[in-house]
Amino acid sequence: MDLRSRPEDEAFRLEVRGFLRQHWSDDDRRHNPPPRPTWLLAPVNRRDAAAVRLRTEAIARGYLYRHVPQRYGGGGAPWDPAKEAIIAEEFERAEAPAELIGNGPNVLVPTLLECGTEEQKQRFIRHVLLGTEYWCQGYSEPEAGSDLAALRTRAVLEDGAWTVTGHKIWTSMADVSDWMFALVRTEPVAPRHKGLSYLLIDMTAPGISVRPLVQMNGEHEFSEVFLDNVRVPLANMVGPRGAGWAVSMSALKHERQFAGATLVHPRMLDGVVALARASRRRGRPAIEDPVIRDRLVALQARMYANSYHAYRLTTMGRRAEEPGVAGMVAKLYGSTLAYELAKLAMDIVADGGMLWAECAPAGGIAPNSYMQAFGVLAGGGTANIQRNVIAERGLGLPRGPTR
Repeated sequence: MDLRSRPEDEAFRLEVRGFLRQHWSDDDRRHNPPPRPTWLLAPVNRRDAAAVRLRTEAIARGYLYRHVPQRYGGGGAPWDPAKEAIIAEEFERAEAPAELIGNGPNVLVPTLLECGTEEQKQRFIRHVLLGTEYWCQGYSEPEAGSDLAALRTRAVLEDGAWTVTGHKIWTSMADVSDWMFALVRTEPVAPRHKGLSYLLIDMTAPGISVRPLVQMNGEHEFSEVFLDNVRVPLANMVGPRGAGWAVSMSALKHERQFAGATLVHPRMLDGVVALARASRRRGRPAIEDPVIRDRLVALQARMYANSYHAYRLTTMGRRAEEPGVAGMVAKLYGSTLAYELAKLAMDIVADGGMLWAECAPAGGIAPNSYMQAFGVLAGGGTANIQRNVIAERGLGLPRGPTR
């Protein structure tokens, strides 16, 4: 791992800092939206006019979406992991909105760049990057969760278009999405993995209905999506017909990389420390409890390990080395660390964790984050699935016995 800064890195840092000083004012910063009760585990995506303006200017300077060619609306800059890290650090330092986080920019865009047609890249990518079109992912079904190849939503070719009928579930943000990228069965007699295709579906098309699923924390981030003879143009298929499994594995790879990179943040630990300072145990601030302090120090060490692992990946990227197993562990490590942070927050508030919203300590941040952490553990592949992927594909260990 090489943590030394090159002279050109420091010059680039001053350049980015000067850009933000010029284009992101204190008044812009003061209009940052207040964090949600789940802020320990959920980043805030600003989509207001000021944020769009800054992103547009930053893209033009090559600071954001550097991996996306300019002809598709990205920054189009050469891959340089050191510069990527500097940009992220300076935007965070300035409290400026950086790249949007979500299914569209982090999963669909790299999938289209890898597997999409030129028409699809021109039509969709620019709108995703600017946040003018929001996307959800249509994978899971009532009887096809971890066993994705068991999905039953079917698409039939009729009169020059696909007619899609089926039922998706646990679809994140479907109720506010403009489009959905979905896996559907187009070859009913083919082997399970070879009969699937990857479609881009307009969520405003006739025949689509969305039913939000109320979670145990009272929110409805997930929904069921019902498709009843929904017409999808032929041009909206990504990859060849019947090759949807390969395309979906590309998308899932990007989803797990995106999840691992965004699950934990130093501010999460800062939030737990602040909660420990404000809460009381046995008549004293919780921060003075030796057990709480011991757990905080252990989590701080793990946060440092996560940061240095990111530096390691940055070094490997700078050297054009494949990360291998080192890249595979990011999602597993991030999701379990996020859960442990939320679990400690719950233990700090103790009985207060049974209260909710304005009645609870710190507005219910601990129980809300704790409940959300279970979804973080499952999203993009459960922790045990991640362990199997690391063991079998990364370490070459034999598959476990099946019943």
